[in-house]
Amino acid sequence: MAKTIYWIHGGSCGGDTWSLFNADTPDFIELFDFLGLDLLWHQSLSVRSTDELQALNDKILSGEQQLDILCLEGSVIHGPNGSGRFDMLPAGPKKDLIQALAHKAQFVLAVGTCASFGGIGADSDIMASGLQFTKWEMGGLLGQGFRTLSGYPVINLPGCPCHCEVVVGTLSAVAADMPLDLGHYNTPTNWYGVMVHQGCTRNEYHEYRVEEKKFGERGCLFFYMGCHGPLVTGPCNKVLWNRRSSKTRVGVPCFGCTRPDFPQQYPFFQTRNIEGIPIELPDGVSRAHYMAYKGMAAAAAPKRLIKRKTGI
Repeated sequence: MAKTIYWIHGGSCGGDTWSLFNADTPDFIELFDFLGLDLLWHQSLSVRSTDELQALNDKILSGEQQLDILCLEGSVIHGPNGSGRFDMLPAGPKKDLIQALAHKAQFVLAVGTCASFGGIGADSDIMASGLQFTKWEMGGLLGQGFRTLSGYPVINLPGCPCHCEVVVGTLSAVAADMPLDLGHYNTPTNWYGVMVHQGCTRNEYHEYRVEEKKFGERGCLFFYMGCHGPLVTGPCNKVLWNRRSSKTRVGVPCFGCTRPDFPQQYPFFQTRNIEGIPIELPDGVSRAHYMAYKGMAAAAAPKRLIKRKTGI
């Protein structure tokens, strides 16, 4: 029997959908055909009228229509004052429908950072949250103890946007009833179990603190340019974008878009520091060890690295 999927948009720019449209092996049409997925609704793809959509929702909520996979793209809007009236449907606040659908689904996927953690609206009057997190704190719309009918919590797929291969891989796993190992923020460890830094082609510059202070050079972007690569987990340097590249590979600092507090409330291209020591240190590194090690590392930097960086 075909498994059903319902893709609903909250407070969304639509970027995660467009990322999914870039999937190519397979593309999303081939994926749905191969997995036997029946797409009940998608805002950008479906042609149901408002009345037809309401009838579908009623069937799902009554149990007449099965719902296997619910995907939310975009944040849950709670404002103003918790009423949800900033994001309305004919039948009421959209947050109420999302919550009701989630309790009918075998699997619930939060696609993108907004759906996972609240995103850009989490600090505004729209009172945005994720499905099961609000930034770093568990809770969100559904609450810490929420579990789907299959026993899983919400499966978070952060990213701005989420990489298409992450969406394809996760849909493939849940459609085939394959187990998913989830990390601390309910993210699949297969894609979020590595730091963005671990696949960065500038790693050696980082280890020897050969630092970049302006765009266009080859050194490390962490110390001055605000790169979040050593601070966040994500698949960007594992699966690459368009199978070719990533921000750090073309000299753009990692924005940390998979972090629960993205977008952060400080400049993107500037590393916050106290007397030259970054406020946020690479994951797992103590401040005392960092201060001792990095001074020696910079002094020991091979000339080939310095020449490659400076062009001298």
